Amino acid sequence: MLLVYAIGLLLTGLFIINAVFAYQGKHIDPAFWSTVWYQFKLLPLLFAANVMIGYGIKFTYKTMGSLTFSLVLSKGIELLVCVLIGFIFLKEVPNWKTAVGLIIVMAGVWITKLK
Repeated sequence: MLLVYAIGLLLTGLFIINAVFAYQGKHIDPAFWSTVWYQFKLLPLLFAANVMIGYGIKFTYKTMGSLTFSLVLSKGIELLVCVLIGFIFLKEVPNWKTAVGLIIVMAGVWITKLK
């Protein structure tokens, strides 16, 4: 059950962070002070998202006993969230090339984490 909480925390935290930056990229004026003001207003939300991600990784590590698995799982979830955010904000429809690319990236991350 702890792994379900961990995945939920990772999904929520990563979705929040990616949504904040996607919204900024699409709707916030790129001038310095408007970007600073936008980021300042969202500091509490970004803080909560960082805590969620931290606990998600901690709970995954506690459940699985492997930090490598925890980090690879969080990176895989982040890639899936990025595809979802791209669909929501930019109307980018993923195709089979996206799936192949995600598998290659996740395999590469896994291989680099092997001892």
